Amino acid sequence: MTDINVNIEAGWNFDNSYTNLPESFFTSLNPKPVSLPKLVILNNSLAKSIGLNADNLKSDDSVAVFAGNKIPENAKPIAQAYAGHQFGYFTMLGDGRAILLGEQITPEGQRYDIQLKGSGRTPYSRGGDGRAALGPMLREYIISEAMHALKIPTTRSLAVVTTGEQVYRENELIGAILTRVAASHLRVGTFQYASNFGTVEDVKKLADYTLDRHYSNYENEENKYLYLLKEVIKRQAELISKWMLVGFIHGVMNTDNMTISGETIDYGPCAFMDSYDPSTVFSSIDRNGRYAYGNQPTMAGWNLTRFAETLLPLLSDNEEQAIKIAQETIDEFNNLYQSNWLSGMRLKLGFFNEEKEDESLIENLLNIMKKYNADFTNTFCSLTMEKLEDTDLFKSQEFTQWHENWQNRLKKQEQSKESIMDLMKNNNPAVIPRNHRVEEALQAANNGDLSVMEKLLQILSKPYAYLPDQVEYAKLPQMSGCKYKTFCGT
Repeated sequence: MTDINVNIEAGWNFDNSYTNLPESFFTSLNPKPVSLPKLVILNNSLAKSIGLNADNLKSDDSVAVFAGNKIPENAKPIAQAYAGHQFGYFTMLGDGRAILLGEQITPEGQRYDIQLKGSGRTPYSRGGDGRAALGPMLREYIISEAMHALKIPTTRSLAVVTTGEQVYRENELIGAILTRVAASHLRVGTFQYASNFGTVEDVKKLADYTLDRHYSNYENEENKYLYLLKEVIKRQAELISKWMLVGFIHGVMNTDNMTISGETIDYGPCAFMDSYDPSTVFSSIDRNGRYAYGNQPTMAGWNLTRFAETLLPLLSDNEEQAIKIAQETIDEFNNLYQSNWLSGMRLKLGFFNEEKEDESLIENLLNIMKKYNADFTNTFCSLTMEKLEDTDLFKSQEFTQWHENWQNRLKKQEQSKESIMDLMKNNNPAVIPRNHRVEEALQAANNGDLSVMEKLLQILSKPYAYLPDQVEYAKLPQMSGCKYKTFCGT
């Protein structure tokens, strides 16, 4: 199954550092071959950036790699073990339908995980078939590429292939496999697995591996494991604030879906908010709103507390002291998040400097937006372009007063009107992957028409450009009798 020529021609350069961890962290196994793989979409720019030959990746041999039918030289396919809290309940998990081929080493020496999602059953499948359908895999491709263009840390999608086989959910669906590229697949849940099912030494080995891979500037730190905790908290505070600033709702912020690297991962029941409402939920199974838009910072803090718990034996030999250190460190998350969010909101409103009234001005705008069901993205676009359309929000007395206060605030800085607009353009996307546009693209793709998705990806590739052809994609969907929902099986 291993093919040396695939490496030479495509540019694969695999290493397998994760397999140096204790064997309990993974299971070695190959993907299950499929009958008739066919390339649906290839991410040419991503391929080039990680040292691959995009033209060769369209060959039959490379498509066979994306399908799991061929294994490049030096790849050591594994399914990773991890655990996690799912909707607050702890359980044993693992890669139930994914295989990590290995780590691509780029010409610049960077390391990226290459994972096949939908590649067949593993010991962690828990009764599942290990397969994936075309629609959900293309959905992850679209949303992850949109997130990348929005400058939000994210795993990315290199390719999607169909398998020539059907998968069975509520209906018979087209089978597909997605090739995911990630800084790593280390999760809070990976540490929970080590802590709950392994030894303190296992946690230490995992932490050392993580430090070397993602946070290697720890040489001068008195306690490198405290440094690890602080750095993960810092990256998550930055990440969640970026989500909130564009109205992104992950949908399932379980601890196994929080990366140690600070990348967004696992695009299942996620979506971008239309009308501003902190209680917005997209996941069909999140009936109590645990992972609602407004709860995301709180849930991130909860997940990070679970991460800190796994590190307690490494923070201090004295349990009481370890808990004290962890608690004090976790307490910093809210301050870091709030600082990142406030800085981002200042940029969205054209503020180059800081004034005392900024926070109340921001909160007042959001409250008015909620009251009048104003679209989150388009409201900030309208302010950016100074085009206040005939909407309930902009016609209201509350907004008129707010707008006057905002203009007075802008006068407290020296920058020109043009500079202010440029700042706002760079921080307020003109387009996001609107739910109805994504569904339109997926439906067409399922019917064999990829042009709708290709056009959508083109539009989303430059969200801050404010181009004429983006106007149509910024329009809201027609009113529907039911709220948009997505599902964890996606």
